[in-house]
Amino acid sequence: MSSNSVLSRRQTPNAKFDYSGADVLVTGGTSGIGAGIAAAYLEAGANVTITGTRPSAKDYDEDLSGYRYLQLNVENNADIDRVAESIPHLDILINNAGIALASIGLDEYDFDVFERSVRMLLISVFRMTCACADKLAMSKLAGGASVIGIASMNSYFGMELTPGYGAAKGGLVQLTKTLAIKLAKRNIRVNAVAAGLTESRQTASAFEGPAWSEPTLARTPMARLGIPEDIAGPVLFLTSSAASFVTGQTLPVDGGFTIMM
Repeated sequence: MSSNSVLSRRQTPNAKFDYSGADVLVTGGTSGIGAGIAAAYLEAGANVTITGTRPSAKDYDEDLSGYRYLQLNVENNADIDRVAESIPHLDILINNAGIALASIGLDEYDFDVFERSVRMLLISVFRMTCACADKLAMSKLAGGASVIGIASMNSYFGMELTPGYGAAKGGLVQLTKTLAIKLAKRNIRVNAVAAGLTESRQTASAFEGPAWSEPTLARTPMARLGIPEDIAGPVLFLTSSAASFVTGQTLPVDGGFTIMM
C-alpha cells in the first residue's frame, strides 16, 4: 500500500473542539503523529508549542510558522528541564517524541541501544510530566489539565525486532495509570492512545512494503492503515471536558487490530 493511497483517505472531521486560549506542548511535533496532533490543536484555537531535534523551525521543509518551536533531545535530562522551564503556562502536554531505533537500523539487542530506547520513550515521559506538573496544576481548562502519552500496538504484543521500544511502550501504559493516580490530586488527568500502524517517517518503509503492511491489514477489521488525523481526534477528545471523568486509560486507535485473533 502506497502512502499516496493513505493520504487520499483524509477527510474533514465532523467533530469540532474549541481550545481557544489553551496552551499545548507537543513533543516531537514536526512530523507524523505529533504533527497531526499539533495541527489539530492549532485549528481548534490553541497556542501550540512543538519540539524537534533540529536547531530551529527553519531547518524543516514543513511550514511551522504557526507554532512556537523549541529544540529538544528527549534523551537529555537538561534539555527536558530547559523546555519545561521555558513554557510559561501549560494546559495540555502531549508526550509524543521518540522513534523505534530499530527503524533507523540500530540493534535494540545491543545493551546501549536498548537503554537509549527506554530513556527516549519512557524515562523522558516521566521526567517531562513531572517537570511540567506545577504549571499544569495551575490550568483553568474545563475538565482540568491533561497529559497524553503515545503508546503503541507494541504496548500489548511482542515484536522480536524491537525489545527496547516494546518494553518502553508497555511501560508507558503502566506509567499512565500510576501518574493518573498521583496527579488526580492536582486536577491533572493522564491518559494515552495506543496507535496502530500509522503513517510517519518512522513507518514509511512499512507502508511501502507489503511484507509489513499486508499482515497488519489482514487482522484489521477496518482494512486500512492509519494516518495522523486518526490519532489526533481521540487525543483532542481525551483532553476535552467531554472526557473530564476519564483518567489512567489507554485507548487503542488501531482500526480494530487489537480485537482480532
